[in-house]
Amino acid sequence: MGAEANASGRHLVHSHAKEGDVPGTVNLQVAEGDDSAYGQALYPVPAEDPNDPLQWSPSRKMLILIVCSIYSFLSNSSLLGPSVYIGIYAEEFGITPSKASNLVSYSNLAFGFGSLLMVPLYHKIGRRPVMLGSLILYCAGLIGCSQSTSYEMLMTFRVIHSFGSCVCEALPVQLVNDIFFLHERGKRLGIYTVCLCLGSTGPLFAGYMLNGGYSWRLFFYVEFAFGAALFILAFFVVEESAYRRKSPAGLATHDAGEESPDGEKRSDTVLENEVAEVIPPRKTFVQTLKFWGVWEKDSEFFMMIARSFTYFFVPHVFWVITTYGIYIGLGALAFNYTFPLKITAEPYNWSQLNSGLISLASLVGYLLAIPFTSSSDRLAAYLTRKNNGIREAEMRLGVMVPVMLLAPAGLILFGFAAERNLHWIAYFIGVAMNQFCSYFFFTFTLAYAIDSYTSNISEMLIAMNLGKQAISFGMGLDLLDWVLEHGYAVMIAGVFGSIVLLNNLALIVFMLWGKRIRAFMAQTWLAKVHRASIKEIATH
Repeated sequence: MGAEANASGRHLVHSHAKEGDVPGTVNLQVAEGDDSAYGQALYPVPAEDPNDPLQWSPSRKMLILIVCSIYSFLSNSSLLGPSVYIGIYAEEFGITPSKASNLVSYSNLAFGFGSLLMVPLYHKIGRRPVMLGSLILYCAGLIGCSQSTSYEMLMTFRVIHSFGSCVCEALPVQLVNDIFFLHERGKRLGIYTVCLCLGSTGPLFAGYMLNGGYSWRLFFYVEFAFGAALFILAFFVVEESAYRRKSPAGLATHDAGEESPDGEKRSDTVLENEVAEVIPPRKTFVQTLKFWGVWEKDSEFFMMIARSFTYFFVPHVFWVITTYGIYIGLGALAFNYTFPLKITAEPYNWSQLNSGLISLASLVGYLLAIPFTSSSDRLAAYLTRKNNGIREAEMRLGVMVPVMLLAPAGLILFGFAAERNLHWIAYFIGVAMNQFCSYFFFTFTLAYAIDSYTSNISEMLIAMNLGKQAISFGMGLDLLDWVLEHGYAVMIAGVFGSIVLLNNLALIVFMLWGKRIRAFMAQTWLAKVHRASIKEIATH
């Protein structure tokens, strides 16, 4: 461990992972009275270079994160919005509702598997060109959807725009790693999670766009318009954040100085002056618009893809995968598949225009959860101070305990409401309960996994995106057939409710034994593979 104070007087620390270290444990001791980071040291130490993303202004950082998070909102809303058109597609293309639902299920699968290509690509050529290129592909796919005249044509362009926008799932998390400090992680991931969750309101907008006179095609026109506007905004706002950060010069030898080639020790002042002489100026605005020039020759494109599959065997990462996959499969697919068909039939007889209103329940659940976004950061900071400045990854998990049983209860309510044709408000309350809980599990399981394993985060993101989309795809595929065969209560309240309960109870396992699991995993062959392939360290 080494420490120093930056120009603002804030004490900073940096660490170097050694083979004997337990991943997810960081020393964040801070000088007495310094509360600049919830009473913790700032980590990591930024370079003196003003082009280091950690040195960018807070407003610029936040604007970049917001742009990327809006991309997540748009891509998820375009992915899920057409779920209210399942009945319309079935009638127009002469197919069954179950086959029509594949327009969402297979798009969802492409949305996840695109990370296999896009994440290694943004490591090879940079974040900025990949984001801009993906936006172009996303917009092209949306235009193709709006002009489709057959099921096969619509399916093709649905896969194209979903595959193109897949990077929006990994890029905001990568940006949090690139440009923010450790103590800011939970709150910044919360901003991304808000936009991710609000994307589930897409069916609400899609339903009411049927009034626009262009049938279901208007939805894709509107999504394209917002996508094109976002491309323009991203071109001028999203600066390249890939940066090779080196430890401050002489940090490890500040106590004793450094020897010159002739054997004499040089003073710290000399070292600092030498560093100061080579500090480059801040890039101009025009220079930040450049979207080429990054080529990481050390980035192993195909090996990164291959190594990502090893993270399926890491318990902390696998928990994130199951959490996202199950909650997306329920909130994004199960609710949006079943509610429109249920509410437009007897005894409710709602119009097709109002079939997307279930998204309001999701919106209410998420809005009620948003004020708790920084709760895990604050709890972890409090426990870190009590632990003499030693930060453990599990310290943020306590905030999830109060909502652990809420989601299964919501599923039971929704399932029995559908089975027994209860008042429509029961559907809304059940969905709101589930989505309120999902916000906590989305945000804090992800932050926990990144806290636990700070190296090779991009490979973790590939595994997470692949896994969660595969699970949600499996939960949505043939869902309507399952429900018709076994009933709403059996499938949604019974089967899905049990799956969510088991996933949520894993919280207790990680709170009690998470550190021991990390210590055990650090001694396995997987840890050796990951240590040997370290190309990036989480720098926030």
